[in-house]
Amino acid sequence: MQIAGFVLEKQAHKPVVLDMTKVSHLCDYFVICSTETNTQVEGIHQWVEKRCAENNIIIHRWEHDEASRWVLVDLFDVVLHIFIDEAREFYNLENLWSQAKKVRISTKKK
Repeated sequence: MQIAGFVLEKQAHKPVVLDMTKVSHLCDYFVICSTETNTQVEGIHQWVEKRCAENNIIIHRWEHDEASRWVLVDLFDVVLHIFIDEAREFYNLENLWSQAKKVRISTKKK
């Protein structure tokens, strides 16, 4: 999955891909990742926007909180969630959507 690869390029923490097709009609996949600081959250967000533009991937819209503790990027079929570590733990999307199947992603560099 390209989006997971993009966040891995920026050393995002513990990226997880959830297959949402059987549990929600919002999108096909959630990509969830985190990092230590709000500056890093913004850096990953900007990197993903750049890589999407380079690969002709359309970003429908994005949202964030005022403190940049999280960013949500809507790519139609994929929704990317970028959190600082504490916000990821607080929102706990992996548990909230625990019925979604985890998709294995490769962390090996090519």
